[in-house]
Amino acid sequence: MKNMITFEQLKKEFLSDPKKKAAYDKLAPEFAAIKKMIQKRIDKEMTQKALAKKIKTKQSAISRFESGKSNPTVGFLQKVAKGLDAKVKITIS
Repeated sequence: MKNMITFEQLKKEFLSDPKKKAAYDKLAPEFAAIKKMIQKRIDKEMTQKALAKKIKTKQSAISRFESGKSNPTVGFLQKVAKGLDAKVKITIS
């Protein structure tokens, strides 16, 4: 395992390409929202299935959202946030 590269090294190398960095930066708000929602769910010791049941959706919808494989509406984000006793706050600057 001499030639293993760390995630941080790989990320640094990847982001050295201006086009890749621009694409990465463009996705930052989406990933931040996903990360925050996952952390809220974990803090509440809630499974995806329990959250889905609470907000009357399928566990697969929560999974797609958390994995970044969906493009959620503001309404869906609000629904998830409410299920986590949280609120969605959108800032445009």
